[in-house]
Amino acid sequence: MTDTITIVHAADFHLDSSFAGLNPQRASQRRAEQRELLSDVFALAERKKADVILLAGDLLDSDNAYYETTEQLRQLCRESTARIFISPGNHDYFSQSSPYGAMVWPDNVHIFRSNRISGVEIPELNLRVYGAGFNRADSPAMLEGFRAQKDGMVNIMVIHGERGGATYNPISDEQIEASGLDYLALGHTHSFSGIQKLGETYYAYPGCPEGRGFDETGDKGVIAGTVSKGSVKLEFIPVSRRRYEIKTIDLTGSDDHMLTITDSLPDDTYPDIYRLVLTGETEEAPDMEVLTAAFESRFYGLQIKDRTSRLVSIWDGENEQTLRGEFLTRLRKRWNAAESDEEKQQIELAVRFGLAALDRKEAPGA
Repeated sequence: MTDTITIVHAADFHLDSSFAGLNPQRASQRRAEQRELLSDVFALAERKKADVILLAGDLLDSDNAYYETTEQLRQLCRESTARIFISPGNHDYFSQSSPYGAMVWPDNVHIFRSNRISGVEIPELNLRVYGAGFNRADSPAMLEGFRAQKDGMVNIMVIHGERGGATYNPISDEQIEASGLDYLALGHTHSFSGIQKLGETYYAYPGCPEGRGFDETGDKGVIAGTVSKGSVKLEFIPVSRRRYEIKTIDLTGSDDHMLTITDSLPDDTYPDIYRLVLTGETEEAPDMEVLTAAFESRFYGLQIKDRTSRLVSIWDGENEQTLRGEFLTRLRKRWNAAESDEEKQQIELAVRFGLAALDRKEAPGA
């Protein structure tokens, strides 16, 4: 019997996603890479000598998973020395026709098939694993009224739900605090939450193991470590092979757009998918076709967005017979009479603020 449990906690793989933003060949490649990523996580669990693997929902993107995906998942489970607990989520909710219901799973796998919380005891680990699962695309609050047994066992729960939400198994801070769990392994949110604590209960979202779009940028991974009665030693471990990144590049004052972009990029970008957002005031609009052709080979996927504006003199319109023209004419006279560069800069700033007010735009620096 042990009171220290080694876990790997992962969620939101969304295996067999459509990857609609990529061409069919790249989308198929990304789905194959997702299966490889799943293998990486199971290999991590073996290296960590995990007692349990907690898969907190949306492991599959839908119930239309490819045969290769479900077979690989079953084989990885079969070869694993860990006990595996799956909490179906809103994308891969349990039904008799789903892969969770229609397939025969290895004995070391437990799938929580009901939206009512139940527990599985593992006496040799002094461990009880609670869980529940979606059985449709939405779910009422599963954690409402739950209290873990107080008998000296380590109590862990794996569940898919939205903290502070309303539709997908809403979970409140009060429910977490009152649960009496030692660790609550959550899924649904695609960003790592940090290891948090409410009352005596530690909880976390690992986020997705790899981003699938520009709303899932940066490092992605899983949580691994140990859970004991009343304490945890857990860490976030990046596992993603590709990253989505959004980089903003200011072209103001650039005489060579291509050189400015080159100087702004990290050295190793080929494995990743980037969106470059070009900003600033330029005399000429960036040539998007030329820039895309020049840089696309440096990335697995590349989007370039032009958010620049054309550079216009602040004095344009000073001779107009309008309120704008009168405003500019008066400030121009003061600018011409200025006795220092500092005074001229102050007048130019006043002009920009005034024009912003006339045009109902944000003031510079606001």
